[in-house]
Amino acid sequence: MAMPTILHMPVTDMASAIQLSLAPVFLLNGIGVLLAMLTSRLARIVDRARTLEHRLREASAHEAAELVGILAIIRTRARLMNQSITLGTVSALLVALVVALLFTSAMISVSLSTLVGLLFILSMLALVAALISFLVEVRVATASLRIGPHKSAHS
Repeated sequence: MAMPTILHMPVTDMASAIQLSLAPVFLLNGIGVLLAMLTSRLARIVDRARTLEHRLREASAHEAAELVGILAIIRTRARLMNQSITLGTVSALLVALVVALLFTSAMISVSLSTLVGLLFILSMLALVAALISFLVEVRVATASLRIGPHKSAHS
């Protein structure tokens, strides 16, 4: 008996392959939403850094020292956001590869389950690392907040 190809694949087998890929596709959608939020947050961090760098050019020595400290925190936050975006993108790419392999496995009647499982685990680990990096960035941002009136060193 010949191996079925995509042209001769029974509709039920194709429907089964589509059903198998639905959960990863929903996961991919969720990761996409996360990436949109992360990139938006990074854009705000970059905008703030540019504003402060512009202020730094005209700042007094005391204000310049304070701005340099704030910019160091912003640099850390931007690095963490970039790391989170990179890991989230890696996770999305691995999930997309899982979907492709699920279809490939169904079409060529070869078990790729070990590879699919390994890639899914790697994808989840990348997603966890992205979320941890995001959490650390939020903690850094929160720790650096200064709310309310501040006494200057000259008061």
